[in-house]
Amino acid sequence: MKKINSDEIEEFPWTSPKGKFIGSGKDISEALGWDPQSGEARARHPFAVEILRIAPGQTPYPYHSHAAQWEFYHVISGRGVARDDTGRTPIAEGDAFIFGPGEAHQLINDSEQDLVIYVVADNPLGESCYYPDSEKWLVRSPERRLLRGEALDYFDGEE
Repeated sequence: MKKINSDEIEEFPWTSPKGKFIGSGKDISEALGWDPQSGEARARHPFAVEILRIAPGQTPYPYHSHAAQWEFYHVISGRGVARDDTGRTPIAEGDAFIFGPGEAHQLINDSEQDLVIYVVADNPLGESCYYPDSEKWLVRSPERRLLRGEALDYFDGEE
């Protein structure tokens, strides 16, 4: 058994170039030895787990859908909204929800306290994402490049 304590994992922050998307997380799976670049099943693990923290007034990612990936969310603390094709749904501590392939989604912290969420994803090989707001596709590669007829930066058209 491989065991870690999430309190001992360093939180990694990220910010988009213009500061529209800001978040931070603790990559539980990587601390347990997950290698997302590996094609070997045992090195990839069957799912990835992250503790996502969204500061007040922030959203960590553009509105997007996955071609093959499932994502499960469980709100640990705080409140905010989950945006999907039906609109915005309030989320709060204790809520659990899931987005399947093709279901566009985005998390937004519209409160005055941190929103902390467990995220579990199956991270299939060959995954791609669609960004409806900017009409582009992400094709997974080590460089994290997007396509819209030409190579684009991840945040192109989002900010």
